[in-house]
Amino acid sequence: MVEQLFMGNSSTSKVEGKGKVVLKMSSGKELTLNDVLHVPDIRKNLVSGSLLSKNGFQLVFESDKFLLTKSGMLVGKGYLSDGLFKMNVMTIVPINENKNKSSAYLLESSNVWHGRLGHVNFGTLHRLVNLNLLPKFQIDTNHKCETCVEAKLTRTSFHSIERSSDPLELIHSDVCDLKFVQTRGGRKYFVTFIDDCTRYCYVYLLRSKDEALESFIHYKKEVENQLNKKIKVLRSDRGGEYESPFGGFCSQHGIVHQTTAPYSPQQNGVAERKNRTLKEMMNAMLISSGLPQNLWGEAILSANYILNKLPQKKLDKTPYELWKGRTPSYQFLKVWGCLAKVAVPIPKKVKIGPKTVDCVFIGYAHNSSAYRFLIHKSDIPDMHVNTIIESRNASFFEEIFPCKPTQETNSLNSLKRNLESTSSTSHDQELMEERNEVEPRRSKRTKTSKTFGPDFLTFMLEDEPQSFKEAMSMPEAPLWKEAVNSEIESILQNHTWELVDLPPGCKPLGYKWIFKRKMKADGSIDKYKARLVVKGYKQKEGVDYFDTYSPVTRITSIRMLIAIAALYNLEIHQMDVKTAFLNGELDEEIYMEQPEGFIVPGKEKKVCRLVKSLYGLKQAPKQWHEKFDNAMMSNGFRINECDKCVYVKNTTSGYVIVCLYVDDMLIMGSNNDIIKATKRMLNSKFDMKDLGVADVILGIKITRTSDGLVLSQSHYIKKVLEKFGRYDDSPVKTPVDVNLHLTKNKGNGISQLEYSQIIGSLMYIMNCTRPDIAYSVSKLSRYTSNPGEDHWKAIVRVLRYLKYTLNYGVHYTRYPALYLGNLLNKHALQGPTMESEFIALDKAGEEAEWLRHFLEDMPMWTKPVPPICIHCDSQSAIGRAQSYMYNGKSRHIRRRHNTVRQLLSNGIISIDYIKSKDNIADPLTKGLSGERVNCSSRGMGLKPII
Repeated sequence: MVEQLFMGNSSTSKVEGKGKVVLKMSSGKELTLNDVLHVPDIRKNLVSGSLLSKNGFQLVFESDKFLLTKSGMLVGKGYLSDGLFKMNVMTIVPINENKNKSSAYLLESSNVWHGRLGHVNFGTLHRLVNLNLLPKFQIDTNHKCETCVEAKLTRTSFHSIERSSDPLELIHSDVCDLKFVQTRGGRKYFVTFIDDCTRYCYVYLLRSKDEALESFIHYKKEVENQLNKKIKVLRSDRGGEYESPFGGFCSQHGIVHQTTAPYSPQQNGVAERKNRTLKEMMNAMLISSGLPQNLWGEAILSANYILNKLPQKKLDKTPYELWKGRTPSYQFLKVWGCLAKVAVPIPKKVKIGPKTVDCVFIGYAHNSSAYRFLIHKSDIPDMHVNTIIESRNASFFEEIFPCKPTQETNSLNSLKRNLESTSSTSHDQELMEERNEVEPRRSKRTKTSKTFGPDFLTFMLEDEPQSFKEAMSMPEAPLWKEAVNSEIESILQNHTWELVDLPPGCKPLGYKWIFKRKMKADGSIDKYKARLVVKGYKQKEGVDYFDTYSPVTRITSIRMLIAIAALYNLEIHQMDVKTAFLNGELDEEIYMEQPEGFIVPGKEKKVCRLVKSLYGLKQAPKQWHEKFDNAMMSNGFRINECDKCVYVKNTTSGYVIVCLYVDDMLIMGSNNDIIKATKRMLNSKFDMKDLGVADVILGIKITRTSDGLVLSQSHYIKKVLEKFGRYDDSPVKTPVDVNLHLTKNKGNGISQLEYSQIIGSLMYIMNCTRPDIAYSVSKLSRYTSNPGEDHWKAIVRVLRYLKYTLNYGVHYTRYPALYLGNLLNKHALQGPTMESEFIALDKAGEEAEWLRHFLEDMPMWTKPVPPICIHCDSQSAIGRAQSYMYNGKSRHIRRRHNTVRQLLSNGIISIDYIKSKDNIADPLTKGLSGERVNCSSRGMGLKPII
């Protein structure tokens, strides 16, 4: 029994007793808590979320409230108050209120942390406590761990020499032979690479010693890329694996290969000692857990994962902190070999039966914040015993070791024999069983290690329901029911359907409920949302619908309107249309089944005749846009001919502009009165949500400064960097490495799906606010189907450049000059430079024509709109554009020539010559130096936000 609690003010309080407490909730139900500690010094009654979980309860949080359920039944609820969730209890015991709140947590046993940290010595535990990396607990210095005595041997140490002052200045390496038993993947050896400065270690498992060179090449590429440094010296023993071709590789790359003197392993003491420590921890883990010896590879990798996070004696810092620049977290650690109940993945879940499988914890996943498990018992057909899986959703029992042999459990001994003799079962969902390294890693891509703070209360939410019945059977059923009721209420208030008898020969469309938890930025649940969607994919063209086209505003239009607002100092407001698609009027007769749970009594055989459009119908977007068009035009607005989603109204009291993007809209006007009048009109027509002054539209931040407006995507870029594990990478000043020449990859592609996802994210950033990466993205997108190592290196550089320019935004402060570079893919061009420039000039002219016509519909813009000036750095292209004469060599661009000549003659564009070094569109066509990139970016208005 725990005798004391450690308080937030570093004091301790005595535990007077332990027992059971019964609470009567506001719902009328009684809540029984077991193992409750009586601590008179605590001024508030505290209930632990983990204690509730142990008693079979589930906590479901939504914004500022929570529900307590058990077996799908509501037990009670509570609300956020003064930073704590307060449970509604009918009987409240008077408590001495004090403004100084205190928090408490149990003093944990040093033996538990001894196990979690792989049976590390108690001196290291003491240092971790002193560094505030672990919670304070009492350490029994007289305690002896039998496992440690059995697994570890003492050895005389040697005096150390001066340590390197810079990472990668010296790397220690040694290969360790464990061929007495192979891993499940056939590995017999492991090799370590230890940085002398930080003592950060990488471990690779090997089938043969010849693979040591391949591992070093892999290691070299990753660490040099991550740290932006070069390995200078490699120190190893005289083992045959370190001779040719290993030595040749080092010589080729300018790495000094130091070897020990004959019969003097002490000279490679760092690697020798690391391997000894790893083997000691491995032995302790295998012995304490009872797992078979063929899992020594998992134990070695887990031991290295732990050792990298333990402090060094002389520095009082961990290798992890010295290597990555941030303090490690220990909340992710669990006792190796303990029992874990792992949630069954969604595709393998069964409707009836257990939702978890019994597993043994065997390590930490790489490339994700998850754990590795060996399936111990399973009733799921596709999850076989003795296979290895990775998951984050698990509940751990750190004092239970299911594979440790005992006299009472012969079945566990049988499992151990099976593990030693049975190979893993093949399955599509099974994960790779052996790793080459313990730290989250992948060549050229490293994902950020996730941490779980001690103040974060975690609870496992079930997957989002796939049907109405499933939603109503979940512990969160009251919240899903509330969301469904809100959706049906909106539909009925909007008179979306009427109940009628189904005409002969007609078949009603089905429907589907879509359930979604909307999350906040911190990962907590904002609200539960339900959407009724008709199965529009069953509609027949020409019968159930005829036309489906609906315009969407261009990103270019939004940027132009922001620029106009900055120029004329206009206020910009934002509104959102609730259930926008429900407003569209239907001309076709469409019937739908009555939704489950809302079938009208006495009218069970009737169907819903849709009077207005519903989400899922093919014509729903078109009908909504027509309804909005009619509403705007009937109130004096006119539609911009260049963008059908921009509406303008000019009155004696001022002018107002509305830009619609599906159901989001920007409203800008010459004064607040006309904006308010527009909002009142919209509220009278539709169910609107007023978002006030615009701050974010389509993921683009709108920031008002003292001299204008700024568009930026720093928050989105940060999410992209975190998603793909590049947020901790060192930044660079240019998006393109001019020395790297990309060619088509003829080998196997590397992570093609993730590469294409990054390209998609970069294209959105480029199109919205970051033209400085246009050339890089255009070039890299050519290799999306089969990216190689060089392509990954180039795309990572773009992400590192975005980190360097994270706080950049497009500033609008005065009349924007239009600079358009070569918008065409030069790779597809064949011929002289003049022809390429002329094709680009034609494209720029088309965009300039659109821009001029767009401005002609703006009420505040001076008429007539002067020609749009295009700066071109090719005198031959300018001369050809102004010439009426043609020769046979250029007849293939005759149409483009005629287009540009017509634009010039009509006064839509003018062309001026500019030197290449002054052309701010230059980075759109080629890689430049950091100085040129910075200069061009500032010329385009792209600069830091002050």
